[in-house]
Amino acid sequence: MDRTERFYKIELLIRNRGGVSFKALREALEVSPATLKRDLQYLRDRLDAPIVYDRADDVYRFAAEASPRGASHELPGVWFSESEIHALLTMHQLISGLDADGVLGRHLQPMLDKLDVMLGADAAEARRMMQRVRILGTAARPVPSRHFERVGSALLGRRRLRMRYLTRSKGRASEREVSPLRLVHYRSTWYLDAWCHRSEALRRFALDAIEEVQMLAQPAKTVAMKTVEAEFDGAYGIFSGKAARWATLVFDAGVAPWVSKEVWHADQRARWLGDGRYELQLPYADDTELLMDVLRHGEHVEVVGPPGLRAAIQGRLARAAAHYST
Repeated sequence: MDRTERFYKIELLIRNRGGVSFKALREALEVSPATLKRDLQYLRDRLDAPIVYDRADDVYRFAAEASPRGASHELPGVWFSESEIHALLTMHQLISGLDADGVLGRHLQPMLDKLDVMLGADAAEARRMMQRVRILGTAARPVPSRHFERVGSALLGRRRLRMRYLTRSKGRASEREVSPLRLVHYRSTWYLDAWCHRSEALRRFALDAIEEVQMLAQPAKTVAMKTVEAEFDGAYGIFSGKAARWATLVFDAGVAPWVSKEVWHADQRARWLGDGRYELQLPYADDTELLMDVLRHGEHVEVVGPPGLRAAIQGRLARAAAHYST
C-alpha cells in the first residue's frame, strides 16, 4: 500500500482500538520499523495528528489534550469510519444490482480498492463481505454500457444528446435531440428526464429503448429542477405527469399494518379507520401503474374513488375473468 493508505490505516487502527502497539502497527501495515517511525512522525508534525506513545501500556493512542481537535482529528480528504466503510461496501452491492454491464461499478472500483485497504480486508475477505448482501430484482431491462456512459457524461457535462429512440406504443423509432436533466432508476429500469427539442417539452425516456446515442457540442437547455419535479413527480408512478385526480384506497385490517409503513407518494394522505382498516389517498394522472399496484393487493383493498378508477379496476377484473374462463 502507498503512504497515504498507510496514514489512513494507522489512524483507523488507533481510532477503533483506542491504542495499538508498535508491533501490531507493523504487522498490519507490513512495513519496516524505520518506515513506521517516519509515518508516525509525519502524521504528528505535518498533519497535526495527536498521536502519543503511552509508555505504561506500550501503545500509541490519540491524546485529546495534545490538539485542539483531539480525538476528532481527521486526515485531509475523505474520511470513513469502519462502520461507514461497511455501509459503502453494502451500497456497492446495491449499485452492482442496479448497474448495466457494471458501468458504475467499474468507475467506482478504484475507490472500493482503497476502502478494502483501509478496512484491512484482503481480496478473499472483501468477496465474503459482498456475499452477505444480496439485492434481488425482477424484470430488469439492461442498458448497453456505451449508452449509459454517454448519457451520464452529457448529463453531468451539461451537453445535448442526439438519439434514435424507439417509442414502444407506436412501434417505431424517431430521431430526437434532447437536453438531459435527470437520471431516474425505478423498478429495475433506468429513465432519463430531458427537455425534448423536437416537441419543445419535458419528456421521460427509457434508456433501454435508446437504439443509438451521441453527445453533441451544444450546451444543454437549462430547466429548473423544481420545474422538472413538478412535471414528473407530481403524481403517482413513472407515467405520472401533473396530478389531476386523487385516488382513495381502503386496505383491510389484515394488510393495513404493512401498507401503513409504505410511501406510495410524497404527498399522500392517510388515516386509520375505527375498525382497523387503513385509508390511503394519493394524487395520480395516469392510472396505468396505479391499477397494477391496486390489483396486486387483490381482495385486501377497496377502491373508494374516483368512479373512473373503480370502473377501470372492474374492467380489468372482468377481462381477466373472461380470459381464464375461455
